[in-house]
Amino acid sequence: MTRNGGHDHEDGFDPYYHPSSTDDTDEEYGEEGSADPDASAERTFAALPPVTGRGFAQSWWGRSWIKALEDTALDSQQLKKGRRHAREGAVGAVSVRPGRITAVVRDRDGTRHRVDVLIPELDDGDWNRFLDMAVDRAGHIAALLDREMPPHLVEDAATAGVDLLPGMGDLEPECGCESWDLCPHAAALCYTVARLLDQDPFVLLLMRGRGERRLLDELQERSAARAAVSAADPGGPQSSGGAVAGVPAAEAFAARDILPPLPAPPAVPGEPGPPPCLDAETDPVPGAGPDALEFLAADAAARAHQLLVEALAPGHGNRPAEPVPAFDEDAVRLAAGVPGPVISGRLAAVTGRSRAGLDLAVRAWRTGGPVALRVLDDAWSPDAEALVRAAAALEGAWEAASARPKLRSAAPGRWTVVGADVQLRYGPDGRWWPYRKERSQWVPAGPADSDPEAALAGAGGETG
Repeated sequence: MTRNGGHDHEDGFDPYYHPSSTDDTDEEYGEEGSADPDASAERTFAALPPVTGRGFAQSWWGRSWIKALEDTALDSQQLKKGRRHAREGAVGAVSVRPGRITAVVRDRDGTRHRVDVLIPELDDGDWNRFLDMAVDRAGHIAALLDREMPPHLVEDAATAGVDLLPGMGDLEPECGCESWDLCPHAAALCYTVARLLDQDPFVLLLMRGRGERRLLDELQERSAARAAVSAADPGGPQSSGGAVAGVPAAEAFAARDILPPLPAPPAVPGEPGPPPCLDAETDPVPGAGPDALEFLAADAAARAHQLLVEALAPGHGNRPAEPVPAFDEDAVRLAAGVPGPVISGRLAAVTGRSRAGLDLAVRAWRTGGPVALRVLDDAWSPDAEALVRAAAALEGAWEAASARPKLRSAAPGRWTVVGADVQLRYGPDGRWWPYRKERSQWVPAGPADSDPEAALAGAGGETG
């Protein structure tokens, strides 16, 4: 540990220096735009707002940074004051470069102090071992690009003789306040840097001597060189029996950000391909009719085509995944695809429905898919809160009280129009589903509507 205030005015030290966010930095990485890979990289982060109700670090590597800070300090009161400064947002813009972090910290009385914290840089041998390790394990690269630092990355680096995270005594503060040991201003800077590390572990690697761009360039070069060696020597140690062994699919996918981009996907066909024709002279296996198999193949092709169109549509990655349909739901969906009587009979049998029951389920499906099927089958019962909302919606649906039909509750979430064979059902989606009685059975009478009056009118129940 050295005394703080290692800089002085004669060396050009300005106690009011403030790292500027308008420095000539690279737009994408925040590093100096230099063709020289050994040029000093630097990133400047705008001052962070005050923090309340949470710790400074949420990630394990951020907490490891704080542990190194707290192990370095000899005076817990200085740390306490530093935490208060950091929480109050007293730390200005933070400049990060190899071996050093810098900021201006403001006291409560407005006095400002330039603070530097020195961190040991890794030497070229360390970086070579780290890069070789990362190229061997493409999952590490993917984690870093996702702004994560999994424990096994640090463990593998340590096995290679490279300590990424600082340890006790590795943080050496220098502050213009000239306090002895770790002062509150240096502690405030380190607590603030923990928040930056949470967001981007490349900040730690920059402190250790390598910026993000240089690291990715070197990883790409090593990956390309290794691929060239493998191609030139297909019988080498990475192959077996003279054939190229390849890599696991997970590792190949993880290396997506350091490899050349894939070619553009082919154009989507305008429609699904025709199903195969299974009409052959050989008798089919009992229980596997050709007509059923042809229907399933056509359905699979149609669904695959739909999924492909959706996957290539803009914004598809931001949409939630569709839930996997239940067995009964999927059987009803298939029956709604207008199969013949033989297939309908088989689908009815596997769902435990009668032919008439399956026809009714198909009718519901065509009005609203899985939700409409749940409403038909009584697979959803509204709770007390939902019933209160539904009753309030019914009460205010008609502007004139005289126009409101007389309704009686037939079951939880169901209201029947008195004197008419029409019913409203409140669904799990918060919409109203119209039903009509046909031959003593309630059947779906149309699509749902968020307005009970409109739903009732669609079912022919606009009069009471």
